Amino acid sequence: MKKILLLLPVIALLATMAGCSQQHKWNHEQRKAVREALRDYRKMAYVENLTDAEFVLFSDEVALDLEGDYPVYATFISMPGVDDTVEMVVITTVVDELNADARNMRHLYPYEYLVEQDVLPTGLDREQQRAFYECFADKVNSYYYTMGQFFDAVLADTTDVSQIARFQQDCAADLFGWTVTEIDITEIDY
Repeated sequence: MKKILLLLPVIALLATMAGCSQQHKWNHEQRKAVREALRDYRKMAYVENLTDAEFVLFSDEVALDLEGDYPVYATFISMPGVDDTVEMVVITTVVDELNADARNMRHLYPYEYLVEQDVLPTGLDREQQRAFYECFADKVNSYYYTMGQFFDAVLADTTDVSQIARFQQDCAADLFGWTVTEIDITEIDY
């Protein structure tokens, strides 16, 4: 009987701790609200080119990261700079996804955009596109040591943008014999 009486405070403490830890987790409606707020980020490069299924996985990852860092939802939504925090987690998740698989570069430079820019020919099948993005990712990874350097270069320096364009053109030429030729057009007097 003595042992049971001694265990009661321990059991009560464990029950209280379990209740508190559940209270700090977001409920279904709170998670849903955050995921819906993330739809505003669909306009960002990379995120806008995700399929609906890829976006669901992406937004789940962002919501879980936010919940892990800010377990009390009421505190999270009322804190100053909440929008900046969400944006930072979104950007960090994009960088993490690019680091995990460089072929995710297709979301930064979608095939349709590269066709429109005359970097790639129309009509490439999935395997050909995959080969291009692997080549492109290899060149970027070899040139930039970190994903941060890559993003900084793209955002800050037009010579690096032309370097990236050169990588794209090199891969297109290597894989498909596709080259972009610039010609000058001069006026002809009749």
